[in-house]
Amino acid sequence: MTQFISLFQAAVFFGTVIMFGAMGEILTERSGNLNLGVPGIMYLGGIASLASVFFYENMTEAPIPALCVLIALLSAFLASALGGLIYSFLTITLRANQNVTGLTLTIFGSGVANFFGGSLNKLAGGVGQISVATTSAAFRTTLPFANSTGAFGSLFLSYGFMVYLAIILAILMNFFLTKTRAGLSLNAVGENPATADAAGINVTRNKYLATCIGAGISGMGGVYYVMDYIKGTWANDGSIESLGWLAVALVIFTTWKPLRSIWGSYLFGILFWLYYYIGGLTRSTQEIFKMTPYIVTILVLIIISLRKRRENQGPAALGATYFREER
Repeated sequence: MTQFISLFQAAVFFGTVIMFGAMGEILTERSGNLNLGVPGIMYLGGIASLASVFFYENMTEAPIPALCVLIALLSAFLASALGGLIYSFLTITLRANQNVTGLTLTIFGSGVANFFGGSLNKLAGGVGQISVATTSAAFRTTLPFANSTGAFGSLFLSYGFMVYLAIILAILMNFFLTKTRAGLSLNAVGENPATADAAGINVTRNKYLATCIGAGISGMGGVYYVMDYIKGTWANDGSIESLGWLAVALVIFTTWKPLRSIWGSYLFGILFWLYYYIGGLTRSTQEIFKMTPYIVTILVLIIISLRKRRENQGPAALGATYFREER
């Protein structure tokens, strides 16, 4: 039982990072934009949150935890949304290739983040010396009654607020995309922008808003990774990038449905960390276990391609540029 609880907790921590990234990308792709810059955007969100609260905590003798959280979230969302805005301008306005632009954004985001992360390490006195203890503690604070509920509390209540925020956001996004007029209009843009345009829907505005807000949501994954997952420091080991690609894979695994990202992200976490709880595995076998989320995604992609059920397919106009004068 103890091992199961430990595995589930590891899966939740791991899964929450990629859940934010996947939800942001689902919103973006529902508009027809294929943004492969999710890893770079998560980098931007992580470093923006860390840098902003690092300077705030160092300039204030008694930093306010609530204000630390607000600064971290706001700065991360703005930095990530700016990354989405750059992508939108290049792909929507200038009609650049979406695949190339997204990959470039990943390289740009990781480069910028690691540059400033290295600078923060120097300012703090060396690698691993960055201290945003107040902010990290605020992000990792669990519900006050979590420890008094035994195994139930360990499984479901012993997490920081961003775990529950991710779940709530997935539910709200599902409602928005399936029940609201604005969400249905966004789906129409992703399916057939020319038809949506003819129906009076502003295609450009929908694409810009979905991509920028989606990028901001993806950036929350970077915040959670930095503030909760690695406890308020900066690690230049490529972990955010690998998690960003897992978030992209999760979008396909969930067949572009936000609610499925909840259990899908935790399943990815279990598959990724399962090797740690199985004794006697060789190093090569451990690496195979780490590959299982990608393998499962490939299998899901094959299955939905063979079944050809429309509700499980991605937006019909995904990755295609739209120019109004060509319709």
